[in-house]
Amino acid sequence: MSMMRKLLLTALFSAFLLDTAMAQDRVVSGKVTSADDGTTLPGVSVLVQGTTKGTATDANGAYSISLASGETTLVFSFIGYKTQTIAVSTQSSVDIILETDITALEEVVVVGYGVQREKDLTSSIATVKSDEIVKTQSGQVMQSMQGKVPGLQVISSGAPGDSPTIRLRGVGSFPGIGNNNVSPLFVVDGMFFDNVDFLNPSDVASISVLKDASSSAIYGVRAANGVVIITTKSGAFRQAAQVTYDGYYGSQVAQNVLKMANAEQFTDYSNETGSSATQSYILNAMQRYGRSRVNPNVPDVNTDWYNEILRPASIQNHNIGISGGDNKTTYSLGVNYFYQDGILDMKNDYERLNLRAKLDYNANDWLTVGGNVIVSNATKYLQDEAAWSQAYYAVPIMPVYDELNVNAVPKPYSSAQSIGYRDGQNPRPTLDLSDNLQRIRKFLANFYVNVDLIPNKLSFKSAYNSSYTFLNERNVRLPYFVTNGFNREQASLTKKTESFVNHIWDNILTYNQSFGDHNLVVMAGTSFRDEAWDMMEAGGLGLPDVRENAWYLNKVLQLDVDLIDDNGSRLYGLSYFGRVAYNFKEKYLFYATMRADGTQKYQEKWGYFPAIGAGWVVSEEDFLKGSNTINFLKLRGGWGQLGNDKIQTSSGSRNTSTVTTGINGVITSGSVTTNTFNFLRWEVVTETNVGLTAKALRNKLSADLDYFVRDTDKAAIFLTAPLTGERYIRNAGSFRNSGFEMALNWNDNLSNGISYTIGANFATLKNEVQDIYGQLYIDGGSAEFLQRTRVGDPLLAFFGYEIDGVYQNQAQVDSDPTAVFENTITAGRVVPGDFRYKDQNNDGRIDAEDRVVLGSYLPNFTYGANLGASYKNFDLSVNLYGQTGNKILNRKRGQVIFTADANVDADLAVNRWHGEGTTNEYPSSAALRKGWNQRMSDFFVEDGSFFRIQNIQLGYNIKSLKLAGVQLPQGRVTFTAERPLTVFNYNGFNPEVANGVDTQTYPIPAVYTMGLNLKF
Repeated sequence: MSMMRKLLLTALFSAFLLDTAMAQDRVVSGKVTSADDGTTLPGVSVLVQGTTKGTATDANGAYSISLASGETTLVFSFIGYKTQTIAVSTQSSVDIILETDITALEEVVVVGYGVQREKDLTSSIATVKSDEIVKTQSGQVMQSMQGKVPGLQVISSGAPGDSPTIRLRGVGSFPGIGNNNVSPLFVVDGMFFDNVDFLNPSDVASISVLKDASSSAIYGVRAANGVVIITTKSGAFRQAAQVTYDGYYGSQVAQNVLKMANAEQFTDYSNETGSSATQSYILNAMQRYGRSRVNPNVPDVNTDWYNEILRPASIQNHNIGISGGDNKTTYSLGVNYFYQDGILDMKNDYERLNLRAKLDYNANDWLTVGGNVIVSNATKYLQDEAAWSQAYYAVPIMPVYDELNVNAVPKPYSSAQSIGYRDGQNPRPTLDLSDNLQRIRKFLANFYVNVDLIPNKLSFKSAYNSSYTFLNERNVRLPYFVTNGFNREQASLTKKTESFVNHIWDNILTYNQSFGDHNLVVMAGTSFRDEAWDMMEAGGLGLPDVRENAWYLNKVLQLDVDLIDDNGSRLYGLSYFGRVAYNFKEKYLFYATMRADGTQKYQEKWGYFPAIGAGWVVSEEDFLKGSNTINFLKLRGGWGQLGNDKIQTSSGSRNTSTVTTGINGVITSGSVTTNTFNFLRWEVVTETNVGLTAKALRNKLSADLDYFVRDTDKAAIFLTAPLTGERYIRNAGSFRNSGFEMALNWNDNLSNGISYTIGANFATLKNEVQDIYGQLYIDGGSAEFLQRTRVGDPLLAFFGYEIDGVYQNQAQVDSDPTAVFENTITAGRVVPGDFRYKDQNNDGRIDAEDRVVLGSYLPNFTYGANLGASYKNFDLSVNLYGQTGNKILNRKRGQVIFTADANVDADLAVNRWHGEGTTNEYPSSAALRKGWNQRMSDFFVEDGSFFRIQNIQLGYNIKSLKLAGVQLPQGRVTFTAERPLTVFNYNGFNPEVANGVDTQTYPIPAVYTMGLNLKF
C-alpha cells in the first residue's frame, strides 16, 4: 500500500511541476461581451487549446493570460453561450463576443422508438448521462440513479450482485398477486428486460426515464410501472481509434451495524423478566464459561455476533474499450470485469465478465445497417439468509466455539442448548456449511436495417432483438452436529435450471416534413414478441462424499419427490403503434401516440393505449423573446393510458366435491361445486401530467416542475368466494398515485477560474385506494403482523394498535377502564411496565375495533441534491439523498411473539422500563413476554426516514504529455466514497427495506474506492 501511495504522490507532483514549468514569453488580454445586449461576461473560461492552462474573466469581463512559445489558440467557454476557438497568432489584445447557446435545447432525447429534441418535448422525461452514471461505484447500473431523478425511487441492496428495487411514481399495480409487478420496463437498445443486472455501467451512454403516460404509452401493455430506456455507447464517424481503460479498486465496510444487548445488558434484562428458567440460563452460562472479572454477576463471555459474521470486503472493476470510425463506419468494442465480495463472512460474492460490440455501417446514401451484441457471464454465491436471524437472536453469553462441546463436528461450535435454551442459535455452522451457487449467462443481440425511401423525409427501419438468459442454481447444505436438536443429519442438494428466451421484431416507418412554419413527424410501426420460459428443479438428501466434485443428483442417496418440478410458459404478442409530433413555429407543440397490444394471455385479447400531449414555448412569444432573465420557458401537459401484463394469466378450475354433514340429527351427503376461474382483462393506468420547463439568468438556472395524477383501474386483486372461501383473481380494484416533482440546477463560472454546479430535486407521493370491489378491506402480511388495504388508505398499510404510553404505577392501571376491563378477564394481566393502548372508539376495552392504519412502506417525500466544483485540474462532486414519510415493520423485534429465548437489541435493553419514570415508550423486560404487549402496534412499526451522503468524488485530471519522446496517455485519478454517512432513527442496519417488512435485510455497506481512467 505504501508503494502505491508513493507512486500516486509522485505522479501528482510531477503533473503539478509540468503545469508550472512551461516557459511563458508573452501576454494576451482582452474583454468578453454578450452578443445579446453587449454586456460584459464575468467568469468566462479561457483555456489554451490542448492544455489545462487557463484563466477566467473578472467582474468586468476582462482577462489576461500568458502564452508560451507555440501556444497560439485560445478556447472561450461559458455556460449558456457557444464555445469559441480563436487563433491569436501574434496578437496581444483579443476581444470576444459570445453568442447564446441553445444547443442544450437542440439536443435529442431518447423516446420510445426514436428521438426528439429536448425543446420539442411535451412529456416528462429525465435523462442522465454517462459521466454521472460512472460516479457510482457499483456493478448495478440503476444504483447510479438514486437521488438523481425526482419520482424515481431506487432502493439499494447490499448483497453482491443483487439489483436494487426500482419504483417510478409509486406502485402501478396491486402488490402480492404473485408476479414481479413493481419494476418499470427496461428497454436496452430496443430489447425489453425486467432488470438490467447484467449491464456494465461504463458501457451505458445515457438513461432516459419516461415518467408520465404521455411518453410511456408507446410501449402499451408493458408500461404500467413506467419505462427506463438505456442506450449503450457507440463509436463516432471520422474518429481515430481511441483506447480507454477505466477501473477502480476499493473496500466495502458495514455501516450502522445494529447494536445488540451485550452480556451485562442481557443479564439485567433476563433477570428482570421474572422467568426462573431464563434466570437459570444465566447461572448455567457462568458455571460453564466462568464469571466476568469486571462484574462477577455476569458470564465471562460477551460475544458480538454481528461482529462475528461481518467482514470488510473488496470490490473492483476493470473496463477496456476501443471506439472510433471512418466516413462510413462506427464501432465500439469493450470488455469488462467486475468482482464484489460480500460483507457476510461466508462464500458470498459476485463475479461478472462482459463482452460487447456495436457496429453501424452506412452502406450507401440510402442504406444503413448495424448491430449490437452484449455477452454477460456471471457467477454469484448467494447468502444464507438464516444466518442473519440466528445472529440477531443469539445470546451474547455463549462463545462461537466451545471446547467443552467435544461431540460437535466438524468443529466445536457452541450451542445455546448447552446452557438451557431451546435453540442452538449459533450462526457459524450455517455460514460454514452452506454453498449457494448461481450461474447467470445472458446474451443480447440487436440487428437493424434502415432504409431512406425518400431522403430526409421518409425512412423505414426493421430491427430484430433477441435476448437469452440461462440460470443454473445449486444449493448445498452440508451435515453437522452441535447438540441434539441443533444438527443437520444429512447433506441436502437442490438444483434448478431456468431459461428465458425473448424475441422482438420491430418494423417502423417514419415521415419528416417541414413546410413553412409547420414541422411534422409521423411514425407508424408494428412489433411482434415471442417470450418463452422453461424451468426444471430437483433435490435430494444424503451425499456419500461432501467434496464439491460429488455434488450431483445422481449421487444423492434419496431423491426428494416434493422438490421435483418441471414448468414453462410461452407468450406471443402482436402490437401496432403510431405517433404524431407537430409544432408550429417551434412554439406550439402537439404530440399523440396510439398502441394496440394483442396477446393470448387473457380473455380480453386486445388492449388499446392512447396518449396525447401539448406544449407552449412561451419564451418564443414577442413579450418574452430576447429576455435576459427568462431564456426559455415551456408549459406542457399530457394524458395517456398504460397497460400491465405482469399479473397471472387467466386460469382456474371447476371442482365438484362431496360433503357430508348432519341436518336435524340425520347424516346427509351432498355435493358442492366451486368455480374459481380467473377471468382477467388488462389492468389500465390512466395518467395526467402537467409541467413546466424553464431556463433563466443566461441559462445558468434550469427548472423542471411536474404534477401528476396516476390512476390504476381494473387492478387485479384477490377476492374470496362466499360460502366456499375459495380465492380467485378479478380486475376489481382501483387506486391512485399522485404527486408533485421539481428539479432545479444552477451552473456558473467564477472570475477566479472556479466553475460550480448546485442542484436539488424532490418529489411527493400520495398513494390511495379508491375501490376494492365494494369490500371493506383486503388483508395482507400475516395474522400476527397485519397489513390492510382499505378505501382511502395506502396499499398494504400497516394496521394495528397505537401506543399511548407505558403504565408507570398500579394507580394508573386501576384508573384506566381498558386495563380494568382486561384484568377482569385475566386477573393481573396488565401491570406497571405494560403498554397503554389508545382506546380509539372509547368503549372501555381494547379489541380489534381499536386498530388503525399505522403508516405505509411508501415514502411520501423523497429528495436529492448535488454539488460540484472544479478548479484547473481538480474537481469535486457531492451527492445527497433522503426520504421521509415511510414506515418499517421491525419484525425482527416483533418475533418475540414466537420465542422469548433470544437476545434483544441494545436500544430496547438499555431503555426498557425498569421502574416508575424510567420511560414512557419502552415496556419492561417481563412485558414483552406477555400477549398483551405483543400485539401489532406502532412500537413495532418505526419511522423509516433517512438522510444520506450518497457519493463524494474527488478527481484530478492529468493531461497528455510527451516525456523522453514517449506520448503519455491522458488520465484521471479519482477517490470515491459511496454512502459514507447515513442518518436515521430506525432500529436496524439500514432504512432501505423494499417492502417495508424487515426480517433481516442485508446491510448496505459504505464503499471506498480509488479509480484510474486512461485514454490512449
